[in-house]
Parts: sequence; structure tokens; C-alpha cells
Amino acid sequence: MAEVQAKLQALSEDYQKLQQELQDTVNSRQRFQSQQQENAGVYKQEFENLGEDETIYKLMGPVLLKQDKVEAESTVKGRLDFISGEVARLEGQIKETQGKLDKKKTEIIQLQSSAQASSGGKAQQPAE
Repeated sequence: MAEVQAKLQALSEDYQKLQQELQDTVNSRQRFQSQQQENAGVYKQEFENLGEDETIYKLMGPVLLKQDKVEAESTVKGRLDFISGEVARLEGQIKETQGKLDKKKTEIIQLQSSAQASSGGKAQQPAE
């Protein structure tokens, strides 16, 4: 019986670790989605309203540097592409972790059921 309890404890700890991993991944995805919305807003609202003759500045540390409109647009597009890739990767990781959680939950339930069945069977034998 102690062996079953130890195994159940280990499974529960694994399950909790997976839950924490899932929560961390979801938080990361939310941060990236927030950045994605911010960058998409910059791209759509700011670049569409810029004329060809307007100057764009990029903040590099404490200095503002002139930047070409095409270069600025490609930088923001590149950032959006990177963020989209990270969001997709994290969503895959979330699905994978949820699958692991489901498996671990099933293992826990099966172990509990078998432990109850074996303890229930032992309790009935002396009563007969």
C-alpha cells in the first residue's frame, strides 16, 4: 500500500509541475500576443499615415537616428513575423502540455481506482 501511495505522490508532483509549465507557457503566449497587437497597431496606424517625404527616427539608446521608411517598415514586419512564429510555437507547446496533463490525470485516476479496488477486495475477504 505504501508503494502505491509513493507512486501516487510522484504522479501528483509530476502533474503539478506540468500545470505550472502550462501556466508559464500561457503567460508567455499572452505577452507575445500583446507585443503582436502593439506592433501591428504601429505598422497599420503609423506607416499608413506617413508621407514619403516625412522623416522617421529610431531610438538607439539615448540617441535618435534617422531611418529610411522602407527599413523601418521591414524592421516592424520582421518583428511581427518573429512574434507570430513564437505565438504559433507556444500554442503547439500548450497543446502538447495539455496532452501530457491529460495522460498524467488518467494515470492518477487509474492508480487510485486500482488502489481502491484492491483495498476494497482485501477488506471484504476477512468479513466473509
